[in-house]
Amino acid sequence: MDFDLIVVGGGPAGMLGAAAAGAQGLKVVLLEKNDRLGKKLSLTGNGRCNVTNCGDFEDYQNHIVNNKKFLYTALHVFDSCSLTGLLRELGLRTRVEDRGRVFPASNSAGDVLKALQKYLEQNRVEVRLRSEVERVLAGNGRVQGVLVRGKGRVSGRSVLLATGGMSYRQTGSTGDGHRMALELGHNITGPFPALVPLVTAESWVKGLQGLSLKDVLAQVGDGKRAIAKRRGDLLFTHFGVSGPVILDLSSFLTREPRFPLDLKVDLLPGLTCPLVEEQLQQLFAENPGKSLKNVLGASTLAPQRLVYVLLGLSGVEGNKQAAQVNRQERGQLARVMKNLALTVLGTRPLNEAIVTSGGIDIREVNPSTLESKIVAGLYFAGEILDTDALTGGYNLQIAFSTGYLSGISAARERSEG
Repeated sequence: MDFDLIVVGGGPAGMLGAAAAGAQGLKVVLLEKNDRLGKKLSLTGNGRCNVTNCGDFEDYQNHIVNNKKFLYTALHVFDSCSLTGLLRELGLRTRVEDRGRVFPASNSAGDVLKALQKYLEQNRVEVRLRSEVERVLAGNGRVQGVLVRGKGRVSGRSVLLATGGMSYRQTGSTGDGHRMALELGHNITGPFPALVPLVTAESWVKGLQGLSLKDVLAQVGDGKRAIAKRRGDLLFTHFGVSGPVILDLSSFLTREPRFPLDLKVDLLPGLTCPLVEEQLQQLFAENPGKSLKNVLGASTLAPQRLVYVLLGLSGVEGNKQAAQVNRQERGQLARVMKNLALTVLGTRPLNEAIVTSGGIDIREVNPSTLESKIVAGLYFAGEILDTDALTGGYNLQIAFSTGYLSGISAARERSEG
């Protein structure tokens, strides 16, 4: 055999898996079809890279959307403290921001990539760029290597597929790993878009393009029940809504699409409806001669650009003086501010999703080692697996944790074999 482990895919899962195996003494080669490693990693967090989240194990379980139990071992073996400790050893300082999100102190995703490349070099991992793997070679129930397009066969005792999902296709995530796994007898769930903007029906939304609402409470339902509820920032777009709170909500919607759905946005989640009415009454009493639209636009209750929408939806005339607004109209305004209604028609395409939901059927993978139950010596890590989480650094930690576990598992299997 040429190598003890062949890693296919140079993202966070593949890089950490390769380096972890190399640290255990394995002869490892990392094959990446792009001309550089970590192409998608460089884009995360708008180039800042929310590398992990410092929450405890329970916090992770609360933020993983699909197949959280499958990740028990991976998240225990290599948690966020393990990751930040490793990065510190590699010379990269990190800092914790709101909601436990961890970023490189330099605010540069490129520095995270440099640290991981350093880890690969320290552990003597051979990196081959512009090496597109066409298929995994197997015989007698065990992997034997891979076939690289235009470059022939590379033999190896074990293969780690860490090729990512199918979002951000421009970074190389084109579903290659799914196809190769299918050829070896594995089943694929989905794929579905996750952490993706939502498309809405209302015409007034387009006029608010670029407007961001801070700390709102958003809830999606199907008319009979609430499907999911999240709190955070919302962004209006030309097609609908986005922003952290919407991205999180989307991950609960795409597995069983049943659009249209109802989206309710509470602009003032810290106040009850009666308290909002009281604040409106006080605001109007303090500005009796001013027009309603100007009074609201100058207040902290709603941004100026949203005022006209709120007035239109509540049926209250914006040009009337504040002193002329009656109790019923105050109530109508308060109810709209606490319950801004939108109709969700669907999601944006999979390629615009931050992560891919779905992937290798986890029932066919040993959660303690991440080795295939179908083909010996075949491992999976990262977004290729049917696991995904909400925003905040959780998905990257899953990639690192599964990469590390698969790497040391391959090393353990080699030593025992």
